[in-house]
Amino acid sequence: MTDSAENSALDYSTTLYLPQTDFPMRAGLPKKEPEIVARWLDLGLYKKLREDAKDRPRYVLHDGPPYANGNIHIGHALNKILKDVITRSFQMRGYDSNYVPGWDCHGLPIEWKIEEQYRAKGKNKDEVPVNEFRKECRDFAAHWIKVQTEEFQRLGIEGDFETPYTTMDFHSEARIAGELLKFAMSGQLYRGSKPVMWSVVERTALAEAEVEYQDYESDTIWVKFPVVNGPDDLKGNFVVIWTTTPWTIPGNRAIAYSGRIAYGVYEVTAAENDFGPQPGEKLVFADALAEECFAKAKLEYRRLRDVKADELATVICAHPLEGLADGYQFAVPLINGEHVTDDAGTGFVHTAPGHGREDFDAWMDFTGDLMRQAVLSGSGKTQHFSFDSARECFVTAGKDFHTTIPFTVDDAGFFTGDAPGFGPDRDGGPARVIDDKGKKGNANQTVITALIEADRLFARGRLKHTYPHSWRSKKPVIFRNTPQWFVHMDMDLGDGTTLRSRALNAIDDTRFVPKAGQNRLRAMIEDRPDWVLSRQRAWGVPICVFADEDGNVLKDEAVNKRILEAFEAEGADAWFAEGAKERFLGNDHDPAKWIQVTDILDVWFDSGSTHAFTLEDRPDLKWPADVYLEGSDQHRGWFHSSLLESCGTRGRAPYDTVITHGFTMAEDGRKMSKSLGNQVFPQDVMAKSGADILRLWVMNTDYWEDQRLGQTIIQTNIDAYRKMRNTVRWMLGSLAHDKGESVDYADMPELERLMLHRLWELDAVVNKGYDDFDFKRISRHLLDFMVLELSAFYFDIRKDTLYCDAPSSTRRKAALQVVHHIFDRVVTWLAPMLPFTMEEAWLDRHPDAVSVHLEQFRKCPDEWRDDELAAKWKKVRTVRRVVTGALEIERREKRIGSSLEAAPFVHVTDDALREAIEDLDMAEICITSGVSVSSTPAPGGAFTLPDVNGVAVVPALAKGRKCARSWRVTEDVGSDPEFPDVSARDAAALHELRKLGRI
Repeated sequence: MTDSAENSALDYSTTLYLPQTDFPMRAGLPKKEPEIVARWLDLGLYKKLREDAKDRPRYVLHDGPPYANGNIHIGHALNKILKDVITRSFQMRGYDSNYVPGWDCHGLPIEWKIEEQYRAKGKNKDEVPVNEFRKECRDFAAHWIKVQTEEFQRLGIEGDFETPYTTMDFHSEARIAGELLKFAMSGQLYRGSKPVMWSVVERTALAEAEVEYQDYESDTIWVKFPVVNGPDDLKGNFVVIWTTTPWTIPGNRAIAYSGRIAYGVYEVTAAENDFGPQPGEKLVFADALAEECFAKAKLEYRRLRDVKADELATVICAHPLEGLADGYQFAVPLINGEHVTDDAGTGFVHTAPGHGREDFDAWMDFTGDLMRQAVLSGSGKTQHFSFDSARECFVTAGKDFHTTIPFTVDDAGFFTGDAPGFGPDRDGGPARVIDDKGKKGNANQTVITALIEADRLFARGRLKHTYPHSWRSKKPVIFRNTPQWFVHMDMDLGDGTTLRSRALNAIDDTRFVPKAGQNRLRAMIEDRPDWVLSRQRAWGVPICVFADEDGNVLKDEAVNKRILEAFEAEGADAWFAEGAKERFLGNDHDPAKWIQVTDILDVWFDSGSTHAFTLEDRPDLKWPADVYLEGSDQHRGWFHSSLLESCGTRGRAPYDTVITHGFTMAEDGRKMSKSLGNQVFPQDVMAKSGADILRLWVMNTDYWEDQRLGQTIIQTNIDAYRKMRNTVRWMLGSLAHDKGESVDYADMPELERLMLHRLWELDAVVNKGYDDFDFKRISRHLLDFMVLELSAFYFDIRKDTLYCDAPSSTRRKAALQVVHHIFDRVVTWLAPMLPFTMEEAWLDRHPDAVSVHLEQFRKCPDEWRDDELAAKWKKVRTVRRVVTGALEIERREKRIGSSLEAAPFVHVTDDALREAIEDLDMAEICITSGVSVSSTPAPGGAFTLPDVNGVAVVPALAKGRKCARSWRVTEDVGSDPEFPDVSARDAAALHELRKLGRI
């Protein structure tokens, strides 16, 4: 057989540099990812990251602690993925970005779970020794920390899971107690009595961060307060209030009005019912609301006259329950209130200072003003009130009132003796507002019945509205005046600042992402009342102070030292151990004089103190943190409490940047819920599709807002992932032939230099995106680059060169070099986002490497920047787009099978476009076997695109024969007799391969 005969029988596919890789097209992430997690744990990746970064500047994201009380949900996944991307991205950009996860272990979320177990077993929590109960809470939290650790690691989260921080660690409890004692010693901590949100079901006070608002149906009543003093023609009239909490009427002490509202006297002229208001009765209403109110009571009326604000200031009413029981024979003054509007109700606000913050503030302002005027007058006279110093009360119109705020409802929701006729003196026992199951009690109806009996009910109804519920028990709360421990918001701290002013200044100094978070947190700090710290629970760090009967705190550093040393060695259980009071007071204080406070600290104080025992106490971290990141609800939670705690003890925020994310909704925009069956569980997504799919969803979503997730959205991300993976796979296959041969930048073809320019541009986009925490921008640009610029453009063009060119081809070497640059950058850029896939790809390319996560982002030399070249190739691609559009029609009509069968005529009458392509091989760029470029106008029927002027294409078939090796149609096929069925280019490549022993 002759040489040419042998060559004609050659399997040319064996002579091509076809992609070769073990990197599978099908990811198999649910199986592969756990193997990668195990590998990271076996090789101690976390410790290697710390070793590699030991001399770098630190970048610290401080972890907001989740509660250790159940499996993670989709919100946890979103939150931890975002944090992981941040820490990984800074680690790979020259920082020591150490992530220390943490857990919140105290408080109701865990205590409530143990109580549920008790109830299921018929056990009574109060019969169990407190430290035994606390141990069960501790064990419960420890179990869930272990479970959540494994779930977070399965998500690809890298951090110090061997030694995380927990609020129940003995050192943590000692530091939390120490932070509290700083407030106590500075005088910021005080015992006071104010209305707080109270959970009857859980028997504890709640902070705003511990409630959620749900729809609720309330009883509503309009109540008549008889006028007993004021302008003569108003005496005997009624001031009418409206309330959605009838049970608070026994606690009424005043009526608030507004000087900005127009009021009038109205007379009933006809009544549809023979009960309630009757003709001749005169009542005072806000003019804007009178018609609506009278319609509700089914009354006809006429307006008699205006009532001015200065008249209302002199009005004194009797309590509507005055004649029913002893204890209501006191004056009910009208007081000016900034919170009063005429948007709803009557224009008068029932003021029960023991049951509402605005009521409390208005009452305290009013009584404080009266007391100051009484002192200043010297005569005991103040406006139309006189002050009886012997009885310590004010007197007017034969009635008196004390400034003391009553405690009308106890911790179980029952009326007390401060609500005569409804408390223990009531036949059948005290009425109840809410029962142990969170159901509405009989208090409302009992009060309404009493008002009807006294002929003080104007009208009644029901209202559906949002109402605060405990986010743990999901049951409604009440506002109740109780003795609690507070931190002053407006006390001078000795330097002319207050906790509020410090916090507001710190907000101004903090970077917020998105910026709207700044205004939100500022509004909360501006309007918030004093910080209530006490909870009536058992599991947590106690308010470890001693106080006398008047609430004065013992300030003794020696006592504090004994407490903190005990907590450090034994944990906060030491406070509840037998003999603790005598142990801590020592011999210097009489135990009979001091009360040991047993209230538990608000869990938000615990988490707000994490900066102290984590950032300050760990030598591998720093204070303040560079960034805090949590859900937008944490403006009233962790961001808020951390700010107040740090400002109160250190004068500034414990963070420089605050990032917030929204909440995950179902695909249709509704809230995820068990009842709707629309929940998405991260465990299910990982088991079916893989953690990297979940991570890609996080990267592709606008996490600053509420985001959506469902099967369609998951599938969209799966499709995007496949495109990215296939691009990486093709690079790996091509780089299998990379021998490391380099080509000087100046000697590279334009196309290679263009791709390096694009890398230079992307480098800026990626780094700025990571700096701005704008991950969607990064993922969108990289996906577009990989799919549109690499797979559909550069790789598509360069396949012929990379597969078919001779080993010595400069063009092939340059292309391999550029693919190498692209791979190194794209894979490391994506590694923080898709840590499993990029680890797999990196180790396929570099089997001796430890991990891609120990790598740094590659720099892109400024030499690669070529704006002029990029502008030129924008024109080249415009022409190419017209050509490929024409060829697509040819394929669709089956006039050609492949673009290599074509050799179109391209008419370019636009001078700028023609100049851009005149020195280029447009056949190579358009992936055809030939292209003829002409400046003449195209004939009729030529293909054009409506958005491209000056370019038209006339399709034509290529002349010559099809090369058996490259499949290009050329007229030089057979020009080399040794290889009669291939082109001259391919024949030359085959000769080189023969010399190298490849064939």
